[in-house]
Amino acid sequence: MILCITHSQDFYNIDIFFEYLKAKNIPYFRLNSDRLNHLQKISINEDFFELTDEFGITINSKDIKAVWHRKAWGISIPEDLDENYTKIFLKEYSSIRYNLFTVLKDVPWINPLENENQVDGNKMFQLKIAKKHHITIPKTIFSNDSEKIIQFFHEYCNGKMVAKLHGVIAKSMGGENFLSTNIIEENSLENIADIEYCPMIFQPYIEKEYELRIVYLDGEFFTGKINNSENADWRIAQGNYFWSEYNLPENIKVSLTFMMKEMGLYIGAIDMIKSTDGNYYFLEVNPQGEWGMLQKGLNFPIAERIADNLIKRMKTNE
Repeated sequence: MILCITHSQDFYNIDIFFEYLKAKNIPYFRLNSDRLNHLQKISINEDFFELTDEFGITINSKDIKAVWHRKAWGISIPEDLDENYTKIFLKEYSSIRYNLFTVLKDVPWINPLENENQVDGNKMFQLKIAKKHHITIPKTIFSNDSEKIIQFFHEYCNGKMVAKLHGVIAKSMGGENFLSTNIIEENSLENIADIEYCPMIFQPYIEKEYELRIVYLDGEFFTGKINNSENADWRIAQGNYFWSEYNLPENIKVSLTFMMKEMGLYIGAIDMIKSTDGNYYFLEVNPQGEWGMLQKGLNFPIAERIADNLIKRMKTNE
C-alpha cells in the first residue's frame, strides 16, 4: 500500500496519482493531514500504528510500503472547542502526527521526512547549496535590521529591491490569497523601520526575460516557462500569461541534480529566472511545490512518474 499524505481540499494532481495506482492494482490510502485530529481514531505503538479516518476506513502501518508526502496542512480545530484548550489541542495533535509519521521512517518516502523538513522553507540553506554547485544566485539578506537592509539596498540593488516573506500564505497554484512579493525602491525605504516586527528576505530586483517552474524528479526534469517579465512573481501576475514547455541547458540540469542529491530530495519544484543578462538565477526549491498547472497545461506525466518512483523503490525495499 502507498500512503499519500495530503489535505481535504486537494484535487487534480492527487486524483491522477490515484487513478494511475488503481490501473496498476497498487492499493493506496489518502490521509488528510488537516483532519488528523478528533475526526480520526489513532493508536500508536512502538513500531506500528492503526488509524481509522473520518470515513471509517481503517489502516495498519504494517501494510504501508511507501509514502508520498504530497502537501501537509495545519490541523483543523473543532468549532466548539473552548479557546482555552486550543493550544494544547494543536500541540498534542501535532505531536501524535509527528509520531505517526516517524513510525514510517524505514519505508521509502518520495522525499525522506528529515531531509524535507531541513530544506522546506530554509531559504538561506538552499541558496548555500545551490551556490556550492555553481548555480547563480541573487545576493541575499534575511534581516530585521533596517540599517543593514538600507546598506544592502545601496550596495547591491541599483535602486530596486525585492522583499519576500520567508514563507507564503496561500497553498493554491492559482495564487488566491497569495501574499505578494514586494518591490522596494528608494522612496519606499522610509517605511523599512517596521521590519523589526517582521523579518524578511531581501534581494536585488532581477530584470528578467521569463520565469521557470522546474519539477525535478530523481534526475528527470519537467520545465515550464512563463513570460512574466513585468511582475515580481508569476503567482500574482494578471493578464495573458501562459505556460510553455522549456528545455533547460544541460549544465543547469547537471548542477540542479547535484544540488537536489545533496539536499537528499527525490522531488522538488524549483523556481528560476532567466535574466536579461543571460544568467539563470536560482530562487528556491519547494519539496511540496505546486506543479498541477504544468501537468494540466503541458501534459507532463508528473503524477505518474511520482507513482512509478515509489513503486520501484517499494519493490526494491521488499
